[in-house]
Amino acid sequence: MDKIICQKILSICDEKISKKGENVGLSFYAFFANKNDNPELLMEVATWWIKTHQLNHFEKAIKIKSMIQKEAL
Repeated sequence: MDKIICQKILSICDEKISKKGENVGLSFYAFFANKNDNPELLMEVATWWIKTHQLNHFEKAIKIKSMIQKEAL
């Protein structure tokens, strides 16, 4: 995934963790507005989430943050 969406994912994970604690879960929809204004990017993230990593619909934000950070290395 490109660096811009990775940064957005990290930011949203940090926000959710700070508000609700380390056990907060989220889906890949958390990174998008409630409208489908960028279907290509939505599919890229959905593919990463569902096909590449076979994640459940909801995952711990801390897990997603860690995965994104490892891929950014």
